[in-house]
Amino acid sequence: MSVTLPSVLVVDDEPRSVEVMARVLREEFDVHVAASPAEATEVLENHWIQAVFCDQRMPGTTGVEFLTAVRNRWPDIVRIIVTGYTDPEDMIEAINAAGIYQYITKPWHPDQLLLAARNATQLFAMQRDYERLSLELKLAPPVAEGRLLRQRERVQGSYHFSSIIRTPESALNETCRQAAKVAVFNIPVLIQGETGTGKELMARAMHYAGPRADGPFVAVNCGAIPDELLESELFGHKKGAFTGAYANRRGLVEEADGGTLLLDEIGDISPAFQVKLLRFLQEGEFRALGANETRRADVRVLAATHRDLKAEVRAGRFREDLYFRLAAMVLTIPPLRERPGDVRVLANHLLDDACLRHGRHVRGFAAETTAALVQYGWPGNVRELQNEVLRMLVLAEHEILGPELLSPAVRNPAGEGTACPRTAMDDADDIPASGPLQQRMDMLEARILMETIVRCGWNKSRTARELGLSRVGLRAKLDRYGIVPDAEKQTIQ
Repeated sequence: MSVTLPSVLVVDDEPRSVEVMARVLREEFDVHVAASPAEATEVLENHWIQAVFCDQRMPGTTGVEFLTAVRNRWPDIVRIIVTGYTDPEDMIEAINAAGIYQYITKPWHPDQLLLAARNATQLFAMQRDYERLSLELKLAPPVAEGRLLRQRERVQGSYHFSSIIRTPESALNETCRQAAKVAVFNIPVLIQGETGTGKELMARAMHYAGPRADGPFVAVNCGAIPDELLESELFGHKKGAFTGAYANRRGLVEEADGGTLLLDEIGDISPAFQVKLLRFLQEGEFRALGANETRRADVRVLAATHRDLKAEVRAGRFREDLYFRLAAMVLTIPPLRERPGDVRVLANHLLDDACLRHGRHVRGFAAETTAALVQYGWPGNVRELQNEVLRMLVLAEHEILGPELLSPAVRNPAGEGTACPRTAMDDADDIPASGPLQQRMDMLEARILMETIVRCGWNKSRTARELGLSRVGLRAKLDRYGIVPDAEKQTIQ
């Protein structure tokens, strides 16, 4: 690939001087020559010149006069005077009138001439870059604003209520209708529903349909964070507030300022933290751990839970005043088993999405497969359905996903025509009647682990509490049996 050399112009009425300068400069530059200002002007009009070397003493005009005219018409061109006369007045006039970059005296050294040409063309390039960047900076705000607006429109479209997959007869339609009404009001809303029903998706749709759509949406899973760290996560901390606090840290409440804060699994927080959260909801004030000053944040609080908070209030495990602070409006998302008509459209949508993400192509489900999906009870709701569809896609060898790809629990649900999934205990009959005891016990333990963690929506803290394990112990068992969300049900077949 050829490289374009920088262009320079040498102007001198002495042919010998022009020839010598041109010969030196042609080592690194595309050189144009002119014997008079008139010829030089013609060259400038027809070529992209970056620097001009001009003799000071020429018939009819001086180099300063010519370079002054060049400055007026082509101000970006770097101008250099070459002369055998060192009159200080000429030098001052050249610098002031023509904006001369450099003054070279005769006799000059070739290295001096080359260095002057290199510096002049580099200066020209930097000037052009500066002008280009200045123009881009002027255009940057409207361009960035346009990009941000288009991105925001795409996000809002992705989380619009119409993007929540359901049928016209779905039991979810009434919940979406209520959510759309309450979204425009700046009031707290409690979203109830089983794990995996899409509570966070509903909260995002409310955020982008409300007056705070231009602000941030911040979600925190209160059940997944130990109580002693939840306060720091929400309200932040100062350096040295506790062991490991090596720097100041903003909390999620402050990050959500001007937007929406989703407190997911709010029913899992401890009574002690309920008091701290209540103060923030009442006053809009909070104090970071280790800080003395109180700060304020303007956030809309949405809460979500799989628990029946009214029952928790009656049982004394959840503060009544906190419940009413959170539940100005209560939305309930029905589980997937109560809207079997949605299973078909959801499965097709999830399959299309999985094919796109994983680069696979299939035509769809066999009729028997769809019937089995609709019949199953889906205790893990949409999240479990998503895992089942992904599992089938991974195992598929044909363009139609047949019923043989279904998990045993989905393919053979317990009871005739019921929507209840089989449990690990129900599958105990599938354990071999012979073989080492430890191997058979491991199979049963793996199935119990899978059933429990799916029912808990892959929340490891809740699963560990239910099984009486520590989080470390649960993680070790999950690793041992290879139980991960994308591999759901492969371990327990």
